Amino acid sequence: MGALEIIEEIFTEDFSTMVIRILIALVLSGVIGFEREVKRHFAGFRTHILVGVGACLMMLLSLFGFEVFIETYDNVRFDPARIPSYVISGIGFLGAGTIIVYGGTIRGLTTAASIWAVAGIGLVVGAGMYAAAVFTTMVILISLIFLNNFESLFIHKKRKNTDAADIEIIGVSELKVENIAASFEKRNITINNIKITKEEGDKHILIKVEKISESERLVLFEEIANMDAVKIISDVE
Repeated sequence: MGALEIIEEIFTEDFSTMVIRILIALVLSGVIGFEREVKRHFAGFRTHILVGVGACLMMLLSLFGFEVFIETYDNVRFDPARIPSYVISGIGFLGAGTIIVYGGTIRGLTTAASIWAVAGIGLVVGAGMYAAAVFTTMVILISLIFLNNFESLFIHKKRKNTDAADIEIIGVSELKVENIAASFEKRNITINNIKITKEEGDKHILIKVEKISESERLVLFEEIANMDAVKIISDVE
């Protein structure tokens, strides 16, 4: 078999179709992943691209990978929906890895859902349903960007009405967040969100709580301030 014949065998019409579909899946999943990356979520640009392109590849395998066997052997039967069904169920394990449960706070559910949705977009693109894939991508982006802003505005107003509080704690890098959270839980203070960052070797912990009375705040601040690893504890205006 000559080099020209090998090239013609590889670069078939099916191959061109597969390349186009993989590139479309890359763009659509990358757009959603970029939104997650901008908001500094654990699964961002690259993760969403890999999921979307990988799902598209599995769909292409399901559609084109077994044509030779079906054409060669009359008794071979294949269900093209079988491989995609495993992708949809299996992607849940990856999504679960982006979910963080800490005390009463759960983070990462939206990112896990976006990964699952991107897998679906990859499968749809692999099947050649471009219009449905583009429309779904637009719907997901609208949900992630605009509804998130609306939700933030609504929650901000709600917190004002319920005397919500933001508390910032600065400590050394060895400061354990579970010890801080235990002080809140001991007093039945509901934690809405915990954000942890590191700056110049110090650990900055921002804790959002639903409601806290002045007497509870004073006792809580004194207890946390007495921890060896804590440098500063203050309210955030």
